[in-house]
Amino acid sequence: MRLLVFGGTQFVGRHIVDASLRAGHQVTLFHRGTTNPGLFPEAEEILGDRDGGLAPLEKGRWDAVIDVNGYVPRLARDSVRALTGRAEAYTYISTLSVLADYSIPHQDERAPRAPFEGVDTEEITAKSYGPLKAACEAVVEREWPGRALVVRPGYVVGPWDHTGRFPSWVRRVSQGGEMLAPGRPGAPAQFIDGRDLAAFVVRATQEGRSGTFHATGPRDGMDWGRLLGEMKRVTGSDADFVWVPEEFLAELTLPPGSFPMWTPSSYDGLGRTSIAKGLEAGLVFRPLAETIRDTFEWDREHGRHDVGLSAEREREVLEAWKSRQPA
Repeated sequence: MRLLVFGGTQFVGRHIVDASLRAGHQVTLFHRGTTNPGLFPEAEEILGDRDGGLAPLEKGRWDAVIDVNGYVPRLARDSVRALTGRAEAYTYISTLSVLADYSIPHQDERAPRAPFEGVDTEEITAKSYGPLKAACEAVVEREWPGRALVVRPGYVVGPWDHTGRFPSWVRRVSQGGEMLAPGRPGAPAQFIDGRDLAAFVVRATQEGRSGTFHATGPRDGMDWGRLLGEMKRVTGSDADFVWVPEEFLAELTLPPGSFPMWTPSSYDGLGRTSIAKGLEAGLVFRPLAETIRDTFEWDREHGRHDVGLSAEREREVLEAWKSRQPA
């Protein structure tokens, strides 16, 4: 297949391009050339900008488009219209954050989306992200009826995770010692290795699938206790987890992002999203130990260290929690 990928040089897009090339597809990257230019010498690169700079795409033709970095409906609309008649299908990478109610477990692809009709901002914030992506979904579905594939991952993890969220947990667990663990060990945790997401996206695109698919995992569910325990086992750590209730954490003044990927119990439904449709369509997962090991190795050379609680703040919170306990 001839594939056009918006972005394609960072994390999810990088894995999608790699999977596409490994599958023998001809890949064209459309990006601004600011992040990892020349990363895939075997792929064609077209430099341009989604915001008013789509003219370089006017002469190309592709079997399918994979849109990795569409975040606001105006730009999504411009892109899908510019490619009408130049491609046969459109794959849009969305997010589970489009769901209207994060507290409801086992929601499938038919669940209501967050209201977006009145969204009048293009600023991406924690509050606007879900509605903006929901609006983008609606644009793609309306402009490419019957030829649009929407894939909704939740947290994406693994090597090349520039957000530092999952790597920060692997690194902290590997350091061992007494470690603050937020909330409760039984709290749900859903995520997908970026390489598994990429394999599903490329396969579903290649098969000509349309409609919406949730793409997260693992297959049989996961909770924070098991996740941190597996990180401890894989890294050979002696970490001693101290579970601090979310009610206590809420009393403290902690900076946003202190516990990456962890959410309060009001979000538990989002950690138990149905993936039955995706599994039927071929969604598969590598062993969690492989994801942890590969992330740990990647993080040693490429990881960022400005994510999560500082060691000093972690000690302060643990001491504050212990001071609340009976003598």
